[in-house]
Order: sequence, then structure tokens, then C-alpha cells
Amino acid sequence: MELSKRQEQIIEIVKTGGPITGEHIAEKLQLTRATLRPDLAILTMSGFLEARPRVGYYYSGKSKNKILSDQLRQYIVKDYMSPPVIVKEDMSIYDAICTIFLEDTGTLFITNENNDFIGVCSRKDLLRASMIGEDIHTMPVGVNMSRMPNLTFLEEHELVIYAADQMIEKEIDSIPIVRKKENNKYQVVGRISKTTIAKLFVSLFKE
Repeated sequence: MELSKRQEQIIEIVKTGGPITGEHIAEKLQLTRATLRPDLAILTMSGFLEARPRVGYYYSGKSKNKILSDQLRQYIVKDYMSPPVIVKEDMSIYDAICTIFLEDTGTLFITNENNDFIGVCSRKDLLRASMIGEDIHTMPVGVNMSRMPNLTFLEEHELVIYAADQMIEKEIDSIPIVRKKENNKYQVVGRISKTTIAKLFVSLFKE
């Protein structure tokens, strides 16, 4: 977050003179306590300062980056995932192409007859399959998917910031969110995309 010049001054005063009361901070800045109250509230809620009754304000020791890091650690993928688009491995390429456009998604998650997560098929995969000359009405999508174990996926408790890091590193647009089954296979329960993460970061900025 960007601090105002006055908020930066308050932090410096508390760093050097804390613990210090709001009245004494106001005196040093030649302001009234009421004028200062919103700034102190912002700095306290943001984690830069801490306050103790009858003692005053003192510096928390956290930098802007540390505070941002602490905030991002609160967000897990379970709370921000959206419904996944799941198809069976025997679905035809043609039907998969129709599904990916009807559902307005960039990636299909593929399962077998036991609903085990076994693969991922992207728009690029489907485009490639449609160009090789085979009959897309009969060729199953499972032939062209990326398979386990060469897949990127996350479990529900993992951090949103880690999802963003994986998308950048792997150069992918979305990641399936999975839940482990009794047979040690995985069930797809959601997905998180670049769009979802961008919306979250924008909402944090607006707050």
C-alpha cells in the first residue's frame, strides 16, 4: 500500500519515540488528535503500528513487503476456485472442441470412468488434433491430452500466490484443484485461473 507523507512521518515518530500516545504524536506534528485519528487507524489496521491501551503506539517492525506477504498468505485456492469443466477421456475431439467454446474455458480436465483425474486438454491441444488429418468425430480426447504424472495441480489448502507462481513458471492459464481419493487418485473439485487471481489482486488494491 502507498502511504501518505503524514503517515510516513507518524511511522518515523513511533519508530524513534515509541511507545508513544496519540496525543504526543499529534503534538509533534502540530495537529489535533482528531485530525490524526484516521491515519493512526489505517496504520494500525494495516499492521505498521500496534497499539496498547494506556501505553500508546509502537512500531511493529514490519516492512511494506512483509505486510503484503502476510496478507497474501491468508488467501487459499479453496476460497477462490471456480467450477471445473470436466469431460471423459472417450469424448470425441469434436465434442471437446464444442465444449471448450460453449463453456468459454481454455482448458478441459479429463477423467476416466471412475472419475479419477488423468489428464488436461487445452485449446492448443484440440487445435493441433484438428489439423493432423484424423477424424475428429471419432478420435477420443484422451489421445491428445497431457497425462499424469506430467501435470500441474493444487490441493484445496494451497495458497493463491503459489498458484500464480505455478502459472507463470509453467506458462499455463489455469490449474485444476484436486482432492485425494481413497484409492490415492485425485478428484477434480475446482479450478483457479489467471483471471480469478487478477480479480483478487485488483480487489486488494481497491481495498
